[in-house]
Amino acid sequence: MQLAILSGGAAQGLVRSLADRFRAGTGCEIDGTFSAVGAMRDKLLAGAPADVLILTAALIAALTASGHVAAGSAADIGIVRTALAVRAGDPVPPIRDAGSLRAALLAADEIHFGDPQRATASIHFAKVLDALGLAGDPRLGTHPNGMTAMRALAQSKARRPIGCTQVTEIMATPGVALAGPLPQPYELATVYTTGVCTAARLPGEARRFAALLVAGDTRPLRDRAGFEPV
Repeated sequence: MQLAILSGGAAQGLVRSLADRFRAGTGCEIDGTFSAVGAMRDKLLAGAPADVLILTAALIAALTASGHVAAGSAADIGIVRTALAVRAGDPVPPIRDAGSLRAALLAADEIHFGDPQRATASIHFAKVLDALGLAGDPRLGTHPNGMTAMRALAQSKARRPIGCTQVTEIMATPGVALAGPLPQPYELATVYTTGVCTAARLPGEARRFAALLVAGDTRPLRDRAGFEPV
């Protein structure tokens, strides 16, 4: 058996950390697809099979209202902050306020982030770039989602690359290091929520995995993955 999960990239590390425990308890493997939350919603609406969703609270609420998520199955996993990352081993710039954030971005020769149309952190970061007068800068490089942006940052040969996505995606990517969350007035904290699909092929297993995602004894795993308590 395989449990089909459609998830924002923010939860990829957490799902991976729970896979062995879930398999041991159910005999069920996890078939996870991770990308920008908007892309995952669109995939579901286009008819992709799914048992469990892990998306932003707002998207899960909308999908519950539309009948795609079983009523009463939504549960908040945690809060994820949007942050800057640097390549592992590179100097970490101070990011205390709007001025130091702009200085850090100006000092970079590449700026990596995800899809500014469908990835939560990247939609927000595009607005931040605009507010800082950096929209359309030739150093900007967009990617399908935050995880691919972080992998590109890790592999960059530039002198001083930088990137922006959610803390959980930074922490789950080898070769990058967390520089710090975006400062006021540009900070973004997003609640991620799980829900069981009404068309789930494995509804029992789906509810067990959703419960595992938010269980009290898995709190340390959520902490290590970068999820803050709601």
